[in-house]
Amino acid sequence: MKIEQIYTGCLAQGAYYIESEGEVAIVDPLREVKPYIKRAKESGATIKYIFETHFHADFVSGHVTLSKETGAPIVYGPTAKPSFDAIIAEDGQEFKLGKVTIKVLHTPGHTMESTTYLLKDENGKDHAIFSGDTLFLGDVGRPDLAQKAAHMTQEELAGTLYDSLRNKIMPLADDVIVYPAHGAGSACGKNMMKETVDTLGNQKKMNYALRADMTKEEFVKEVTDGLLPPPQYFPLNVKMNKEGYEDIDTVLERGTQSLSPDAFEVAANETGAVVLDVRNQADFAKGHVPRSIFIGLDGSFAPWVGALIADVEQPILLVAPEGREEETITRLSRVGFDGTLGYLKGGLKAWEAAGKEVDTVTSVSADELKKAIEENAPVFDVRKESEYKAEHAENAILTPLDYINDHLSEYPDKETFYIHCAGGYRSMIAASILKSRGIHNLIDVAGGFAAMKTAGIPVTDYVCPTTLK
Repeated sequence: MKIEQIYTGCLAQGAYYIESEGEVAIVDPLREVKPYIKRAKESGATIKYIFETHFHADFVSGHVTLSKETGAPIVYGPTAKPSFDAIIAEDGQEFKLGKVTIKVLHTPGHTMESTTYLLKDENGKDHAIFSGDTLFLGDVGRPDLAQKAAHMTQEELAGTLYDSLRNKIMPLADDVIVYPAHGAGSACGKNMMKETVDTLGNQKKMNYALRADMTKEEFVKEVTDGLLPPPQYFPLNVKMNKEGYEDIDTVLERGTQSLSPDAFEVAANETGAVVLDVRNQADFAKGHVPRSIFIGLDGSFAPWVGALIADVEQPILLVAPEGREEETITRLSRVGFDGTLGYLKGGLKAWEAAGKEVDTVTSVSADELKKAIEENAPVFDVRKESEYKAEHAENAILTPLDYINDHLSEYPDKETFYIHCAGGYRSMIAASILKSRGIHNLIDVAGGFAAMKTAGIPVTDYVCPTTLK
């Protein structure tokens, strides 16, 4: 028996490859499925089943394409109603995979079709659970994403999750391994550990939601407390996962069209496409296509695209580092953004050589900001509220990047103001959005809050985030 966790840091997502006696099961595959097919082929194995723990909201799964490519059936738990052919398993149903068995444990609560898959070894001993978004390490799945679909309140869903955990998960042995669908950084939970694999026994000790003496009322209150609104693209991804989507090869073929500066400009004007610049933030600051949005590939790229562009049907034109165009389109497709129309051939150098207009972002050091603060310059912090509450520059105003469009009226009309995040990535995204909205009187702080502290800029007393409510 082989179990491989295929973890994608950008999405904080874990897919799983399980193999026994030449038969393979894939759990919660990513959109691009060739790596799974290649891995099975290298082992001389056949993909027999594709298990989906639920209809994912934060990414588009590869189940439809993988089934089409391999002929393997897609398996969902009870109550799932996809628009395509799938096995809708019964609670307790077992699937043989070589010498091992995969048992269906219906664990509703995160969503009503949410299912945990229990892997039993060749001797019938419980070995591991693939818990999807039912159980994370340090947390459980948020119970507010399926309210409309389930016609239930988040409190009712949380109560259902409480029962699932206590009736199906907690009775399992402490040595059972937990393989969750997500880790720290995912918007599907709020308190996940940085580790991606653990034992159930340790989770019973460490995970607040698995306290043995916890009442249902306490569980509902703690699980629903402090939930931020989910990203707008979540229901659109659920729809794609339930109804199907274009093959990724079609998406790549359309998106990898190289466009001359003139053709790029015409396409932007005629289609209403967002010009998405995915280079390094320092390169974007030095020069970029006017009104383009910066979301760099070398950060939490896909989740920020989902949160800030939101509409998966939005046409997109790319300015990308040379050689990384296909990677960009693939990563966009993981969160359902299939509308890439092409990329700027030759990048910004070609744009400038064609005599096109170029915009810049002024960026200063924390030492320069310190002088500006002494002259009462306004400072805006675009980190998350929890980061701000834990520690922030004195007199800095919070305008979180996630909800920056709700704060546009708070920025000065004419007075120069400064924006910062933790290290510089998010503040450059914020700068690009503000400039695209016609707000140009801003200056970015290079190095963000970390550099500001080093420069000796006065900050509030630190409050441990775990004590914040």
